[in-house]
Amino acid sequence: MHITTHLPGNDLRLRSVVASSQVPSGLVISKEGQERDRRLDGHERLSYEFGGRRHHDWIPSLDVFNNLWNCLWFYDGRLEHPTSIDDIQPSLRRMWEDVRVKVYSGSSFFQLFLAQVITGFQQEGLPVPSLGYKTLVYNCNGNLTLYVTLVTSAILHTKGIFRSTGIIENYGHLMTVSMIYGFGVSFGVYFWAVATGNAMRMSGNTLYDVFMGACLNPRIGRIDLKMWAEVRVPWLIEFYTAVSGGCQQYEKYGYVTPDMAFMILATGLYLNACAKGEECIPQTWDMYHEKWGFMSFSGISLASHSLTFIASCIWHPTIRVQWSTPAYVLIYTAFLSAYYIWDTSMAQKSHFKMQTQGITKFRKTFPQLPWNTIQNPTFIQTAHGNRLLMGGWWAYSRKPTGLWGAIIGRCSIIPYFYSVFFIVVLIHRCSRDFERCSKKYEKDWDRHREVVPYRFIPCVY
Repeated sequence: MHITTHLPGNDLRLRSVVASSQVPSGLVISKEGQERDRRLDGHERLSYEFGGRRHHDWIPSLDVFNNLWNCLWFYDGRLEHPTSIDDIQPSLRRMWEDVRVKVYSGSSFFQLFLAQVITGFQQEGLPVPSLGYKTLVYNCNGNLTLYVTLVTSAILHTKGIFRSTGIIENYGHLMTVSMIYGFGVSFGVYFWAVATGNAMRMSGNTLYDVFMGACLNPRIGRIDLKMWAEVRVPWLIEFYTAVSGGCQQYEKYGYVTPDMAFMILATGLYLNACAKGEECIPQTWDMYHEKWGFMSFSGISLASHSLTFIASCIWHPTIRVQWSTPAYVLIYTAFLSAYYIWDTSMAQKSHFKMQTQGITKFRKTFPQLPWNTIQNPTFIQTAHGNRLLMGGWWAYSRKPTGLWGAIIGRCSIIPYFYSVFFIVVLIHRCSRDFERCSKKYEKDWDRHREVVPYRFIPCVY
């Protein structure tokens, strides 16, 4: 297996860079903008995020807590571990032979295989400062990969090879396996990046750099590992966990409750959105700036965070929450409205960025929602060279985002972890992103704040 930081040849394209006095045509980065990018990268090496060097371990510690919770829930309080030094190798062998390890490993490698062999839509990303403002090309085959996965899982379920209920029945075991993968991949990629000279923007603190990441564009063949880990693994885990809960509930009661159906709908819509709009992902901050680390990719995508977010699916098959019909109508309407705003606002921003690169023909996958592209968008042309969108949903909020997760009722506080966790994460990321934008765009960002004063919810926050 050969890992590279980018693809050679035609898959690496150079975008023009002009002096700030020239009139920009399309997406160009001025000399002043390049200097600001260099200063920001230097600032990152000297500063720390998420509480600094002593507090960057709070998110990975959640995995340890999850594992202890699993031991209490699934192992009668016994801590699962090798009994002696001599038992370490047999313990690892038993773990590898365990069906749960095979399920998690098999599904992950199956997605890796599909990402490599299926030819998809070729999408150009944004200029990457660390690559001399060249752009990478991404093989966006998530839509077809999703259909292949759905058909494959349906065959496995109906033939009795692997029934969907096996996911929820082995929830704790799968969470433990995913945690091992998350930590293993995080440290493995870190040491590979350092050994091969591909590490960048390093702080000098090993644990912090493992958490934040060391390399920017790790690839195997034509697979961009960051995009694969962000889309192919976590949302499939969440969707199939919800489906598993629905199947278990149907086998137990003969029907699926509106609460369980809500979780299947929510995770299914998001999974399909990531697949149908995969060509929009290369335009995001995650792809062109965030490094591969536990924080952004290995932990959130491969480790147990995905299973934690969907924890309410454990309760639904066994605890039937009964809301009133008007309450269900309100909940479903609120979610679908939030989803529409999220889907179209993300598409508006990504299509706008593509338009600045001269891309005017967009991929047509199902479903294409109304108002996902702004005709003649308004924007601020910054001295940096980038453009700040001020049309569509972005005229009302600087970060239009929807949340969901309050469907379990008053049975337990644990399923609300998803909402609480993501509210904290999004507010933190909002302040983090806006601080960087303020340094990057300076007076142009002040103009943007004056025109669009609200961060998330218009007239509220």
